[in-house]
Amino acid sequence: MPTSPTGISNNTRGFTLIELSIVVFLLALFAAMTFPMMTGVGQNDLDASARRLAGTVKYLFNEAALDGREYRLVFDLGQSTYKAQRLETDGTLTEADRFGKETRLKGDARFQDILITGMGGRSSGEVTARIFPVGWMEETIIHLQDDKKRTLTLRIRPFTAETEVHEGYLEF
Repeated sequence: MPTSPTGISNNTRGFTLIELSIVVFLLALFAAMTFPMMTGVGQNDLDASARRLAGTVKYLFNEAALDGREYRLVFDLGQSTYKAQRLETDGTLTEADRFGKETRLKGDARFQDILITGMGGRSSGEVTARIFPVGWMEETIIHLQDDKKRTLTLRIRPFTAETEVHEGYLEF
């Protein structure tokens, strides 16, 4: 053990300038990687709403094929919400098990309009898209928008219920 001239052992150790520089560099690197993710939080609400809606459509499409019943996706354009319903064998509509509860789009995302083949487009009120047990649903175009006027177009394919998500307002 090194001792000082006074005979007391000097057992204190510190960080070197190189070690401190490496720690500061790593902290700066992590901050630089994290900051861009934090600035796009509002933009991610629109993307997250599109992904969740696409997942709901695919789930309901598969459920309709599995249990042989018609499902409906009901959009409330004014409230920016949607819910799933199942058509029972006696003709009544009930909440679908997993997605029957009303779901609100995330953050400032909202429905701009919805177009369903054969029914035209609507920008207010309620719109219902039907999903049939024979493996088909009405082709549906959904336009989502946020407060920054960023728009996404969701196109739901009728025979597969695959949802294409496109940047901007597109008409097919």
